[in-house]
Amino acid sequence: MKSLNRVLMAALCTSAMTAPAYAQQDAGAADMDDSIIIVTATRRAEDVQDIPVAVTAVSPVQLEQQGVLNVQNIGSVSPSFSTSNAQTASGTVVLRIRGVGTTSNNIGFESAVGIFIDGAYQSRPGVALGEFVDVERVEVLRGPQGTLFGRNTSAGALNITNKRPDLSEFGGFVNATYGNYDHMSVQGAINAPLVEDTLALRVTGAYRKRDGYVDIIDRNGDRVGESNEIDQYLVRGQLGYESDGGIRARLIADYSKSTASCCAPVELYQSPVETAGLFAAVGLGPRGGMSAPVVAVNPFDTATAQRATDNRIATSDQRSSPDIDQWGLTGEIEVPLSDSADLVYIGSYREYRSTDSYDSDFSGLDVFSVLPGGGTDIDTMTHELRVQGEAFNGALNWLVGGYYSKEDISQVVNFGLGTEFDQLAGALFAAATGGASLNPNSPLFLGATPLQNLTGVDPATVRTTNVYKQNSKSWSIFTHNTLEVTQGLKLTLGLRYSDETKDGSFAQPAINNNLCPAILGQIGAGNVPGPLTNGVYGLGCFPFTAPAIGSNANPFPLPRLFNSEFKDNELIYTGKVSYEFAAPVTVYGSFTHGYKSGGFNLDSTAAAGGADPRFASEEVDAYEVGLKAKFLDNAVTLNVAGFHEEFSNFQVLEFTGAQFETFNVPSAKTTGVEIETVIRPDRNFTINGGLTYTDARYPSDCAGSQSNVDQVASLCGNSLTNAPKWVGIMGATYDRDIGDSLNFFINGQVRMESDRRTSTQAIIVPDAADVAAAGSLQAAIDAAPLAPFDVQDGNIKINMRAGIGDIDGAWGLEAWVTNLTNEVTRGVTFNTVLRSGSRSAFVQEPRMYGLTLRGKF
Repeated sequence: MKSLNRVLMAALCTSAMTAPAYAQQDAGAADMDDSIIIVTATRRAEDVQDIPVAVTAVSPVQLEQQGVLNVQNIGSVSPSFSTSNAQTASGTVVLRIRGVGTTSNNIGFESAVGIFIDGAYQSRPGVALGEFVDVERVEVLRGPQGTLFGRNTSAGALNITNKRPDLSEFGGFVNATYGNYDHMSVQGAINAPLVEDTLALRVTGAYRKRDGYVDIIDRNGDRVGESNEIDQYLVRGQLGYESDGGIRARLIADYSKSTASCCAPVELYQSPVETAGLFAAVGLGPRGGMSAPVVAVNPFDTATAQRATDNRIATSDQRSSPDIDQWGLTGEIEVPLSDSADLVYIGSYREYRSTDSYDSDFSGLDVFSVLPGGGTDIDTMTHELRVQGEAFNGALNWLVGGYYSKEDISQVVNFGLGTEFDQLAGALFAAATGGASLNPNSPLFLGATPLQNLTGVDPATVRTTNVYKQNSKSWSIFTHNTLEVTQGLKLTLGLRYSDETKDGSFAQPAINNNLCPAILGQIGAGNVPGPLTNGVYGLGCFPFTAPAIGSNANPFPLPRLFNSEFKDNELIYTGKVSYEFAAPVTVYGSFTHGYKSGGFNLDSTAAAGGADPRFASEEVDAYEVGLKAKFLDNAVTLNVAGFHEEFSNFQVLEFTGAQFETFNVPSAKTTGVEIETVIRPDRNFTINGGLTYTDARYPSDCAGSQSNVDQVASLCGNSLTNAPKWVGIMGATYDRDIGDSLNFFINGQVRMESDRRTSTQAIIVPDAADVAAAGSLQAAIDAAPLAPFDVQDGNIKINMRAGIGDIDGAWGLEAWVTNLTNEVTRGVTFNTVLRSGSRSAFVQEPRMYGLTLRGKF
C-alpha cells in the first residue's frame, strides 16, 4: 500500500492525531483538570507528565475498551510497540519497541524488551503471556531502561502492575464473554478485608477458551483440526498488609495453565520442486504432501499469496499438543526509614514448565517431527533491594539499590525423521540435478530413496534426544538521582554496574542414528557424486538429528557437544536534563547507554564445525529529546519524543530452512519521532491519537570488519524485521449518562501501519557457489533475488466497542468487534522446512466479535 504514508499523515493531521495511547480515567469519573496519571516508570510513584521518559500508560478502562487481553495486544494502544509469534505460543514470541526486538525460537535468547510484573522480572516473553485481568496499569517504557530495571531492557520495558488488595472494602467483579470461534471467557476477582485497614485478601481468576482460526488439513485435503486457538486459565491470590507505622507489604501467588495448539503456518509460495513435478516423480504425489487450495506458483504473485493468507489453511500430518503451566511467588515490602526515606524489597520465584510435540516440516508428509517426551523447564529467582528518598527539602530525589537473579534452564527435545524423509531427499536431489539423480543412465543417479540406496539404512529409524542447559547468575548495583538545580530545571544521573555469568551446555543422552555415520563413510569412499556431496551430507546428517561427533578436524560441520562459560560485565548509565517552562509544559533531553547480556545458542548446531556456541552482549547508545505538555485547562495533552539509538553487536537469530543460526550484527540503528495526544472537548468526549515514525535499519556498512559476513552482510541496507516506518492510532470515546440510573459509551479505534518486512533476511542469502559465480560476496548479494513475500503491505485495522450499564458500574453489557474489516496479515514469514524455495507464514488474528457482560459488587 504505497500511498499509505500520505493517507496516514493527512488523516492524523486532520484528526489532531487522535489515537488511544493514554491512561484514561474511569468514564465520566473525572473533571478535565483531574487527569493526573501516576506511573512507576522511575521506580517511584510520579505523574507521567513530570518524568523525562517516553512512556505510554494504559489504564484498566482502556484495556477493556480496546480489547487488550494480553501482552500481544498492546500494539493496539501503543504505536511504538509490536509483537509477532511463530511456531509455539511460549517460545517464539517477539516483543518490539521502536522497531527493535530479539527474534526468538531459541531458549537461550532473552528479549530486548524486559517484562516486569508487580516489579518482578520475567525472564522470557512466553512466561508473561498470561491474561490481563484485575490489572491496575500497563506502562510501555520506550528506549533502554537498564539503569532502573533489572535485566535486558536494551529496547525498552513493559511494567505491569496488578491491583493491590483493598484493606477497607469488600467487593469484586465478574465478567463473562461469548464471541465468534466459540469464544468463551470468564474473569473475576473478590476482595476481602481480613483485619480492617491492616490485612486483606484479593483472589483473581480467569478462564478463556476459543477455537483456532487456522484450519489444518491433511495431504488429502480433509480437515483434521485447527490451530491458533486459546485454552487457558489463571488464578492469582494476594495478601496485602499495612501497619500503623507505614509499613506496606504484599505477597502474591499465581498459577496458570495453557493447552492451546499454536501455531500452524500457511504456505504462500509453492516449492519449485513441486511445480516441476519432482515430488510426484518420487512417489509423494503431485503436490508433495501439500493440499491448501490456494498457493502462489511464482515469487511475484502477491495477490495469490494474500489469498492464501486470507484462507488461513495449513497442511500438516499432526496437530501440536502443548501443555504449559507455571506458578510463581512475588513478595514486596516497603519500610519507612524516616520521614524522607524508604526501604523497598521485591523478591520472586517462578517455575515454568512446557511440553509439546508437533510437525516440524509444516507439510502433510511424514518427514520430521518433535516427538513426545521432551519439554522446557525454567526456574527463576530474583531479589531487588533499594533505598530511596528525598533530601534538601525535596530538591534531591535519590535512590540506591542492588539486584540479584538466578535462572536455570533445561530443555529436552526428542527429534525423529519420518517414513517419507528419504523420498523428500530424492525429490530435492532431482531438483538440484535437473532430474538426473532419477535417471538410471546418469552418473548422478541415486534413485527415489537415495539415502537408503547409498547406505542400506532407513532414515525413519533415526531418533535423537538433545538436551540444552543454561545456568545464569546476574547481580548489579545501581543508583538513580534527580536534582532540581533551580526552579524548574532538573538533572538526572543513573548508573548501574551489571555482572552476568552463564554456564551453557549441549548433550545427547540418547541417539539412534546409523544413517549419518554410514553417509560419511560413503562420502569418504567416493561413492557420492561430487555435485551432490553437500546435499547428501546435509540430509543424511540432518542437523537436528545428527550425532554430536563433530571436531575441528572433521571436514563437515557436524554437531559438537559443548559445556562452556560466558562472563561479561557492563556499566550502564544515563544522563537527563529537563526544564518545566510553565506548569505543565516540560522539555527534556537524555543520553542512555544500555546493555543486554550475551549467552549461548542453545541449539544442536551451535558448536558445529568448531564454532563458538556463545554470542556477544548487545549494547546501545540512545539519544532522546522530548516535550510533555497540557493546554487549555488540561483539556489537551501532547507528548512528543525524538530518538536515535545505535546498537552494537545486535543479536539475531535466523532460520535457514534447515537450522537456527545465531549471530551478532556489528551495527543496527533506529531513529524516529513519537507523538501522543489526548483531547477532551468535554467530560463526555475523549479523542486520542498517536503517531510513530521509525527508521529501524541495518546500515549499509553494518557488517564492519567481521569475517563470517555472509548472513550479516546480507542484512546491511535493509530495515529491521517487523518494523514499519509509520504507525498511527486514531480513536475516540463518547460516554453519557441516561437519566439517573444508566450510562452508555461507544468507542472506536483505527490502527494504521505502513509496509513492513516479516522475515530476517530481505534477500535469498547467497551461498559459496553464488559468491564464486559472482566474483565477490557483495556482487552476489547485489544479484541475489528478494525473498518471496517478505513484505507485508500496509494495512488498517479497526476496533469498536459499545456498552450500556448501571451508572454506578453494578452491571454492564457490551458489544465489541476487533479487526472489523477482517484484514488478515502476516506476522512472520520463513523458508518452509526442507521444501527448497517454498515460503510459509504465520498469520495474525482475523475479525473477532462478541458480547461481554460485566457485574460489580
